[in-house]
Amino acid sequence: MFAGKKGIVMGVANERSMAWAISCNLCKLGADVGFSHLPDKDERKKNSTKLQKMLDNEGIAAKLVAPCNVSSDESIDEFFDKVKEIYGSIDFLVHSIAFADVEEIRKPVYQVSREGFRVGIDISAYSLLAILQRAVNKNLFNQGASVVAMTYYGAEKVVPGYNVMGICKATLESCIKYSAWDLGKLGVRVNGISAGPVKTLAASAVGVDGMRNMYSDIAPLGRNIVTEEVGKTATYLLSDMSSAVTGEIIHVDCGYNIMGAFVSPEQI
Repeated sequence: MFAGKKGIVMGVANERSMAWAISCNLCKLGADVGFSHLPDKDERKKNSTKLQKMLDNEGIAAKLVAPCNVSSDESIDEFFDKVKEIYGSIDFLVHSIAFADVEEIRKPVYQVSREGFRVGIDISAYSLLAILQRAVNKNLFNQGASVVAMTYYGAEKVVPGYNVMGICKATLESCIKYSAWDLGKLGVRVNGISAGPVKTLAASAVGVDGMRNMYSDIAPLGRNIVTEEVGKTATYLLSDMSSAVTGEIIHVDCGYNIMGAFVSPEQI
């Protein structure tokens, strides 16, 4: 399905991350995938080494594995200069990036600091616009290219514990829709995947275990998702099979989002 296709995945944190599940699925289907990672903090915590080991373990020979700090315009420019140099043009781009300080997430939203709010919106939402800007300005997108960004149901409804990140994801979803309109003129599609809770590094800050218990009780399929299911949906959205789909937020949550109330089988 992806033979001859090339693109970028931004936001692989570890083997449990949704971005990694998406990446592995794309590579198995023949895609040429390049990666960004967080800049290395120090010699003991090398994100570049960690990601390279993951790629080696899966037998993925990536042409591009480079740092990108999405809160820095200079870093984004440097990364996309490398994308242009190595690939020339791309067919897909995955945005799986979100951050807010854990102490800010745990606060009631009315107590979030101005700086905490700014950082959350900047990294979790504006970063999508920033990378799309570079991709367009450098004429990276091929006709029919597809962009997928990761979001969560807390953008639509109040999920206690998700707090300020819900506001950030709501902003991201609006960015997805407005970008779909603007980039549609270039033949580029932009969609979002709203995934159910999984045990990822990002989810650890918002009490994912309680969410997972609730989802498995309420969702029509009676279970939680696995990251591979997100990978499959992303594959569809990034492929030509979804050529008329743009501006959508696709839920991958075993149907949890359709439920208005929960009734136990004993009550029916």
